[in-house]
Amino acid sequence: MAAQARKGGISLPERRNPKKEDDGVIAKLAQSEIVIRGKQAANDAAFVTKKLMKSTGKAAWIAGTSFLILVVPLIIAMDREQQLNELELQQANILGAAQPQK
Repeated sequence: MAAQARKGGISLPERRNPKKEDDGVIAKLAQSEIVIRGKQAANDAAFVTKKLMKSTGKAAWIAGTSFLILVVPLIIAMDREQQLNELELQQANILGAAQPQK
């Protein structure tokens, strides 16, 4: 009765010789101390990298917004001042050339 088909589906035959998890070279290697420590080191490195990326992102956000709020208006004001100085210099040159010399 174990091989009896269920209603609405099929049943697969049972395996005659199921493999044990402890058999084989790969299973023994996966349970070795070196592999376990390597996996732990990889997990630790991934955790540290994730935390570092998160804190770096926060620092970049703070630096970027601070730059936009503090430095960009200063640059704009300095550029306007320079343009105003150049305009005054041009006007002085034009007016100076238009005056008759004695």
